[in-house]
Amino acid sequence: MTDKGNLFKSLASRIDEVLKTNLGKNEKLSAVCKLLKENVSYYNWVGFYLVNPKKQGELLLGPYVGEPTEHVKIPFGKGICGQAAETRKTFIVQDVSRETNYLSCNPHVKSEIVIPIFKRETIIGELDIDSHTLSPFTKEDEAFLKNTGEMVAKIL
Repeated sequence: MTDKGNLFKSLASRIDEVLKTNLGKNEKLSAVCKLLKENVSYYNWVGFYLVNPKKQGELLLGPYVGEPTEHVKIPFGKGICGQAAETRKTFIVQDVSRETNYLSCNPHVKSEIVIPIFKRETIIGELDIDSHTLSPFTKEDEAFLKNTGEMVAKIL
């Protein structure tokens, strides 16, 4: 197993422990964000967007760690997060400067990965990670983050 594989295996175990605690939902999500940001050097902003239960087709910013963002509400289809929600597919953008439908949060962001989170086939949220590094995301990141999304879905 690669060093990254070992790191992700260890983090998955730690995330599982956090999700089993008696913390509230938002505290658990915040703890997951913190674990990811503190342990993966190129995860510079880590957060959750949750589907707005009161307004169809809209994401609301949930717990996150990193610089503040003005994007607290994102319509489905707008930006990388909105596209991932609308298509129900993972988006990996290795260079955001080449993306025409990108919502810039911070001039330091160079790449982004967005993992939709599902409950019984319905999209309920997303895990969004921004990096200040070009092209950092691999298939290992994608598999690990999809697994993280599946684990998180159980508490949402």
